[in-house]
Amino acid sequence: MTEIVVLRLGHRPERDARVTTHVGLTGRAFGASGMLLTSNDKSVAESIERVDKAWGGGFWVKVGASYRSEMRKWKESGGIVVHLTMYGINIPDCIGSIRDEFKEKKVMVVVGAEKVPGEVYQLADYNVAVGNQPHSEIAALALFLDWLQQSREFEKVFKDGELKIIPTEHGKSVVRK
Repeated sequence: MTEIVVLRLGHRPERDARVTTHVGLTGRAFGASGMLLTSNDKSVAESIERVDKAWGGGFWVKVGASYRSEMRKWKESGGIVVHLTMYGINIPDCIGSIRDEFKEKKVMVVVGAEKVPGEVYQLADYNVAVGNQPHSEIAALALFLDWLQQSREFEKVFKDGELKIIPTEHGKSVVRK
């Protein structure tokens, strides 16, 4: 399996800090290796880095990224760009092609916040809809990553963490490593 990176477009610190943090945490939990954040909100990066330190995995966050530059560099290095939007092609109609490319190429998943610049639709290799109704970008990211990896993200081992959950039918079981 190749690399997955999340590019978070737009971020209004007074309004989006929690949502953007959850975009990063969802990406981390569902198999992404890092997140590029177009804002300079270091508090989001710090929150995600604290979780990664406690639970492991080596997830990274880069703030102040230029979406245009990052998307172009990604494509020039042989990666594909998937933009999640309710206006795109429905996921069941395009996931096979994306999976085929994912066998050989890394994937950047673009997740918007505020109004997405029209250029993003042109730069993306795929504009993918996880439903054609308004909904959460967090839910869209989780569903897309699950469909992309066919639930193999549940097999991921998070190394170097201080904490680990032991799955149980009832109650909570967390161990310190």
